[in-house]
Amino acid sequence: MYHRLIKPLLFLFDPEKVHYFSFFMIKLLSAIPGVSAIIRSLYQVKHPSLEREVFGLKFPNPVGLAAGFDKNAVLYKQLSNFGFGFIEIGTLTPKGQAGNPKKRLFRLIEDEAIINRMGFNNEGVDDAVKRLKKNTNVLIGGNIGKNKVTPNEEAVNDYIYCFEALFDHVDYFVVNVSSPNTPNLRALQDKAPLTHLLSTLKSLNDQKNKPKPILLKIAPDLSDDQLLDIIEIVTSVKIDGVIATNTTLSREGLQSADKEEMGGLSGRPLTQRSTEVIRFLVEKSNNAFPIIGVGGVHKPQDAIEKLEAGAALVQLYTGFVYEGPAAVKNINKALIEWGSN
Repeated sequence: MYHRLIKPLLFLFDPEKVHYFSFFMIKLLSAIPGVSAIIRSLYQVKHPSLEREVFGLKFPNPVGLAAGFDKNAVLYKQLSNFGFGFIEIGTLTPKGQAGNPKKRLFRLIEDEAIINRMGFNNEGVDDAVKRLKKNTNVLIGGNIGKNKVTPNEEAVNDYIYCFEALFDHVDYFVVNVSSPNTPNLRALQDKAPLTHLLSTLKSLNDQKNKPKPILLKIAPDLSDDQLLDIIEIVTSVKIDGVIATNTTLSREGLQSADKEEMGGLSGRPLTQRSTEVIRFLVEKSNNAFPIIGVGGVHKPQDAIEKLEAGAALVQLYTGFVYEGPAAVKNINKALIEWGSN
């Protein structure tokens, strides 16, 4: 039904408007008594072989929703009903910001991809915290960034603000320095500023009674030498893991009319590169830290390939848009069979 009717209809309209319309409909339907239970019965898959313990957290299954979908933590409860093992909210910044001018979201249907240049549009971390206080049982990751107007020399203060604001309300943190849509943000991936940023957050974390896992989200466009630097930083600072990868600036092999739009590319064209990055990190670090694999996870085989490359967990976003609400169920069912072989 999704592929034959719903997706063709939704894809007739502007993707950003469709995103907010879909949020409105999911929230509206979920408010009807019994509907959430029906959704869970249709899409949730539970099995002992799906359970994972990674960086000290227990995941009901290894398939999560990547950051960017529920930036403001407005729909995490309802989205969890579709079978996700965890939901990552954000990217959140200290102050709310409008992001880049519209139009800023483009479907590349022939390539099963999306280009976005959203620019960390969000309502601010304090606004999200109000909603997260109502969470009872959804495992939440908090993806944090800096405001566009904050110079890189002061960026660490933005990350500290978000870290402190979210600390009591998320299960793990993701430091996002790899979005291509905030000017100069990726410069924070360089060795010196990244080491300083992560060391500062690690020091704050270590002072807490119960520290939370801190992960670093990296770009797929890093060279091998840069990836080796990432391994050195992660292992020396002793943060808990890496998310590989964010969107790419590459446009290699694209067919769609909007392929030259500025922004980060996600979806099917990223499948191979993100898996290569995972494999490189695992092999060169001797599997020194857990990795969440994201980028082009559409079908069950995409998730399996990332897990076989060494990822501990996977996430999807664009795959959820193209494959529909059954995507997570299909992946989890295939993982049960894969795990039994």
